[in-house]
Amino acid sequence: MSHQLKELDQFFGTEVVYRRTRPVSFSHVGQRLLKLADEILPQVQIAHTDIARIVHGQTGRITFSSECHSCFDWLMPLLNQYRLQYPDVDLDFAAGFESNPHELLQIGEFDLLITADPIALKGVAYFPIFEYESRLVLSTTHFLARVPSITVQDLAEETLITYPVDRHRLDIMARLFLPANVQPKHIRTTDLTQMLIQLVASGRGIAALPDWVVNEFEQKGWVISRRLDCVAPEGLRRTLYAGYRVEDQEKDYFDGFLKQLNKFSKSRGSFYH
Repeated sequence: MSHQLKELDQFFGTEVVYRRTRPVSFSHVGQRLLKLADEILPQVQIAHTDIARIVHGQTGRITFSSECHSCFDWLMPLLNQYRLQYPDVDLDFAAGFESNPHELLQIGEFDLLITADPIALKGVAYFPIFEYESRLVLSTTHFLARVPSITVQDLAEETLITYPVDRHRLDIMARLFLPANVQPKHIRTTDLTQMLIQLVASGRGIAALPDWVVNEFEQKGWVISRRLDCVAPEGLRRTLYAGYRVEDQEKDYFDGFLKQLNKFSKSRGSFYH
C-alpha cells in the first residue's frame, strides 16, 4: 500500500495522503480522487454486471418483422410472457412491410420474421408455429352465405377487401384467384382489421382472414365465415413460421424466445382465448 501511495504522489506531483498524521488523512488532491472514485466505482460495478449478463446471454435485442397483419393478436401476449423471464432484452418491431423480408432477415436487418412462405436461404431456419385456416368472410346478409358450394367464379364478382400488401402474398390471391387466372371485380385495402371487418359487415365486399381473427367477430354476430372448399376439401390451410438466423440460436435470450414459441405452438389457444 505504501509503495502504491508513493507512486500516486509521484504521478500527481504532490501528496495524496498525509501518512505522518494520526489518523492518516487525505490531502485536497486525495479528497478529489476519493470523490472521483465514489462516482466511478458504482458505474464500473454496473458495467461489470451488464457484461456478465451479455456473456451469459441474458441481455440483448430482438427485432421482429411480420408478413402477417393480424399476428399481433397472439404475438403480443406471447411477448409479455417472454418479458417475465428476460426483462433485460429489448423487443422491437421493424417499421412497415418489406418486399424482400427473407433476404433482410438473412443480412441482419431484423432478427425474427413471421411468415407463411419460408424460403431456403443460407444460414436461415424456419420454425413452424402453427397451422391455420384462411376463411372467407361475408356479411350476415350476403347471398353467398346461403350458397351450398362457393366457386372462384362466384367470388370474381365481388369486391375483395384486404390489407395493403402485394397480391401474391395474400392467401386468397395466391391459392385461389391466381391459379384460376381470375381476378376479383375490385380490390379495396385497409390497414386495420377492425375497419376491414366493418366494411365486410356493411356489405361493401368480402374478405379472407385467418381463423383466429374471424372467430372473434363471428362469435359477436358481426360477420359469418365459410370454408374455401373450392381450394381443397379441408379449406385453404397454411402454416405460419418464424424465420431466424441459425447463428442467433446460440444466444441464450434468443434460444429462450424460440423455446417460448415452441411452448406456444403446442397450446396456442390458451394465449389469446
